[in-house]
Amino acid sequence: MKAEYINPFLESARIVIEQVAYIRPTTGKLGIKDMKFEENYIWIQIGMTGQMQGDIVFGLAEDVALRMVSAMMGGFVVTEMDEMGRSAISELGNMISGNASTMLFNQGVRVDITPPKIVQSATAASFIPKKALSIPLIMDNIGELDIQVLIT
Repeated sequence: MKAEYINPFLESARIVIEQVAYIRPTTGKLGIKDMKFEENYIWIQIGMTGQMQGDIVFGLAEDVALRMVSAMMGGFVVTEMDEMGRSAISELGNMISGNASTMLFNQGVRVDITPPKIVQSATAASFIPKKALSIPLIMDNIGELDIQVLIT
């Protein structure tokens, strides 16, 4: 797994979060970790096809996801992850991945993305744990967004 696979997603996430939540995230430490779905998390899973095959998974603790949706809605306080919240967080993953796939295309890598899949429980994930290239984005007053790249 190459570290440069994560760079377009990292750059795209910074740009998109700054545009929709009006904050500039900072980058945590890049690493390889066992990818597994945890409870009390919101997971946005997006498949990649083409020259890169696999999944991009964005993970946020539920309270972080609520703060992110609130920021995306101009500060309107969101207290539960309802259909509107799931739609907003799903669109966040879609925007990040879409921009990243454009960046990859401009680097000569042709990829397509699948529609985002929101997973709120480990049992619903139907996902086999494996190693992922992972990097957290730290967002002041919101929390962390974990970007995990599982590309073959």
